[in-house]
Amino acid sequence: MAIEQVRGLDVSIYQGPVNWDATRMAGISFAFAKATEGVHVGDPFFHANWRGMKEAGIVRGAYHFFLPNRDAAQQAKHFAATVKLEPGDLPPVLDVEKPGAGSRRSYARAVKLWLHVVEQETGRRPIIYTYAAFWSEQMTDQFGDHPLWIAHYRVAHPRIPKGWSHWTFWQYSSTGRKRGVSGPVDLNRFNGSHAQLLALTQPHEKPAAGS
Repeated sequence: MAIEQVRGLDVSIYQGPVNWDATRMAGISFAFAKATEGVHVGDPFFHANWRGMKEAGIVRGAYHFFLPNRDAAQQAKHFAATVKLEPGDLPPVLDVEKPGAGSRRSYARAVKLWLHVVEQETGRRPIIYTYAAFWSEQMTDQFGDHPLWIAHYRVAHPRIPKGWSHWTFWQYSSTGRKRGVSGPVDLNRFNGSHAQLLALTQPHEKPAAGS
């Protein structure tokens, strides 16, 4: 039996304007757009992307780029004030990939605080984006109850960080090409069927178990 391939991408200011209708016609089912960074920065293309994804019928998600040297609660409030989730949207995402100067415990506490505040604000358990080598150096194994979006390129299967047994989203390329996007773009897969992807958009739904 053929395995269903549910494909997506993620964008930020670096992709500029996106033709989401063309992207949907090219086989993209879901997409994430950068919304915020730190306590003040907002992606200037976010609102256009957020609106465009929905109008094109793409399952949409938004992410925050976490800065470990900034107040985690303020970062969470910044994201929650920027992103207004609606029925059919994916859970919020925390992008954790910037090294911190403190201990693993202090970094983990800050990440947990962001996750907690955003979950309280949105009613959705956030997804964590990271890559395994970074996570092993900087973080703990206490986050496995959050869906994992893992970045790992040029491999047949992604390496899973400690604390998780499977991935939910896999960013498998940072140099992809897709109709509707000018220049290179990150490409992703969902670890499940399209029906499971839609199930993940429901409040308090458990993440797909993967295959």
